[in-house]
Amino acid sequence: AELPGPTRSGRPLLTTLGVVALLTALGVPLGLLWAWAAPETPVRQTPAGAVYATTQPEQPIAADGWFSLLTLGFGVLAAVALWVLLRRRRGPAGLVAVTLGGLGAAAVAWQVGRRIGLSTFQRLVETAPPGTAFTKPVDLRAGGVDWYGPLPLPHGNLLLAAFGAAVTYTLLAGWSRWPSLRPEPEPDAAWPSPPPGFSSAPGDQPAR
Repeated sequence: AELPGPTRSGRPLLTTLGVVALLTALGVPLGLLWAWAAPETPVRQTPAGAVYATTQPEQPIAADGWFSLLTLGFGVLAAVALWVLLRRRRGPAGLVAVTLGGLGAAAVAWQVGRRIGLSTFQRLVETAPPGTAFTKPVDLRAGGVDWYGPLPLPHGNLLLAAFGAAVTYTLLAGWSRWPSLRPEPEPDAAWPSPPPGFSSAPGDQPAR
């Protein structure tokens, strides 16, 4: 039996929202991976407060680099996976889903990674005696979120996952053999009837 029109038309929207939610949730393990791979910054407590243990530490730059590589790779892999797994949903909706999902995953990964060990670090900053050495958790210096009233505006390497996903999905679409990106026909679908005088079905003799 045919499903009602509104139900059928709502499927692409539900699929898009589901993909965005799934990719955003994958930001949790991505943030854990970032916190594990990126080095923490050594700091030292002084009478004036906590300072970096070295004058120009390289660890914050490494943390930004690791985040950029991980999120960019995540966006590329997410676009390829979406293209392969959801063949019947290829098109603008897929592009929007993977782009928003990449942005959500990067934001979640940033917050998850930077909060690992953050409470301990803040407690040591407030209570540790001078001379105590400890480490500062990973965080971003080349990216983040600026607030313009109630509107959040991400910037910097927080956008790399969405950028990688959008570019990869667009390139896959550009090389697709279905330029319109309409749903591909099923492999066992009936071959369309050729016009009179022409032959297009497999096994037919070429038309004169």
